[in-house]
Amino acid sequence: MAPRRLGFWQRFAVVLVKPVLTVWTRRTWRGMEHLRRDGGIIIVPNHISHADPLVSAHFIYDAGRWPQFLGKASVFRVPVIGWILHRCRQIPVERGSVEAVKSLDKLIAALDEGGAVVIYPEGTTTREPQLWPMKGKTGAARLALATGAPVIPVAMVGPERMFDPRTARIGLRPRTPVTVVAGPPVDLSRWAGATPTRAILEEMTDTIMLRIRDLVAEIRGGTPPPLWQRPARSGTPEVSE
Repeated sequence: MAPRRLGFWQRFAVVLVKPVLTVWTRRTWRGMEHLRRDGGIIIVPNHISHADPLVSAHFIYDAGRWPQFLGKASVFRVPVIGWILHRCRQIPVERGSVEAVKSLDKLIAALDEGGAVVIYPEGTTTREPQLWPMKGKTGAARLALATGAPVIPVAMVGPERMFDPRTARIGLRPRTPVTVVAGPPVDLSRWAGATPTRAILEEMTDTIMLRIRDLVAEIRGGTPPPLWQRPARSGTPEVSE
């Protein structure tokens, strides 16, 4: 990304973080051509580690885009930190309140301005025991339906070696191998112009998550399992083939 397109605080973040990641990781990047250089895009990675945002941000930046992550609005109200996040063009999102509608408006505005918005559709690190993708939440689908912006699936393997959420183990070994692969936009054309009912949004979300899962399988090899979901009250997990 050309430095002239970045503000001071964005450049500061790059100078602070990228050298650390360059030493910490040994990177295999594929599919960067799918992150088009101009225009709004919705990037949907799998979520296997708290190190994911660092790795995905590195990948997206190297692809020539500035990543705009969603963050809890409360973090943006922290003195200094919130100010820097705003200057780095990150997006505050309210959860569990009537303000959530305003948050969607902020995301739509970011895409209208040509931003590369990063949404983890699983909402949290996967609970699948082997770190395969699980069923997602409908935010990315809702945003795609509202804007028509392309949804770019991204699969990551390796950040769990930097921080494993199952054990809380941090791996500080230099040149930890990480692989990130972006695929072509998910084909959501069959739902273009549809009313965003819960059923429609869930169908779109499953389509997105299955594409991410298949990309993960291309990296890991083997046959991927169905999408995992937290057990219902009956104790039986729901899955999507």
